[in-house]
Amino acid sequence: MGSAPLPLKLAERESERVTSMKERIALNLNTIGCRIKEAAERVNRSAEDVTLVAVTKSVGLDEILALYELGIRDFGENRLDVALEKIKQCPSDIRWHYLAPVQTRKARDIAARFTVADAVDRVRAAEVLQKRCEELDCHLEILVEVNVSGEESKHGFDESLLSEAVERIRRMDRLSLQGLMTMAPWEAEEKVLRRCFAGLKKLCVAHNLPVCSMGMTDDFEIAIEEGSTQVRIGRALFV
Repeated sequence: MGSAPLPLKLAERESERVTSMKERIALNLNTIGCRIKEAAERVNRSAEDVTLVAVTKSVGLDEILALYELGIRDFGENRLDVALEKIKQCPSDIRWHYLAPVQTRKARDIAARFTVADAVDRVRAAEVLQKRCEELDCHLEILVEVNVSGEESKHGFDESLLSEAVERIRRMDRLSLQGLMTMAPWEAEEKVLRRCFAGLKKLCVAHNLPVCSMGMTDDFEIAIEEGSTQVRIGRALFV
C-alpha cells in the first residue's frame, strides 16, 4: 500500500540510467577532446583541424542524443538497416557517415540518407552512387579508402591504382570527393602505425584532398600527429 506503482519505479530507474549514461559520455568526450588537443599541439596543429566522428554502431538513440546535446554533429554507422532506423529519429542537421564499403544494392539508401560515404573502395561503387544520386537529384560527399598497409584482409585501393581511380571519380558530378581514408593494422607497433598514417597523408597532399581520415580509439593520437583531419571514435566514448 505504501510502495510506488511499478511503472513509476521503472521510470525512475530509467531516468537514473540515462542521467548516469550522459554523465559518463560527457566525461569521456571531454577526455578525448583533451587528448586530441594535446596530440595536435605536439605537432603545432590546432584541434579545430580535427573532426571527431562518433561511431555509434554499438549504442542506441539515447547515446546519440547525449552526444548531440554535447555538440557532436558527425556520426558514423556501418550497418545500414540499423542506421536507417536511428536516422529517422535523430535531428536533421546530423552529418551521417556510412563507414562500411558500399554494396551496390545499398547505394540508393546511402545516397538518400547519408552525408558522406567514408569507405568507397571500388570505382564501380562510386559509379553506382553517382547513378543513384542522379535518380534522387542529390549529391553525396565521399572518401576513397586506400589500403596503405597492404594487408590482404583490408579493403581499399592499392596505392598504384589510386591516381586513376581519383581521376575517374572526380568526373562524377554528383559525388564530391573530399579525401582519403585508411585503417591501420590492428595492434601494430608505433613505427608501423606512423608509416601507414604518414603514407595516407602524403597521398592526400599529392592529390590535393583536404580530408585525411585515419585513427580510431586505440591509435587516434598517433594519427593526428601524422596529419589526420578526421578520427573515428566509438569504444572510448561509451566505456
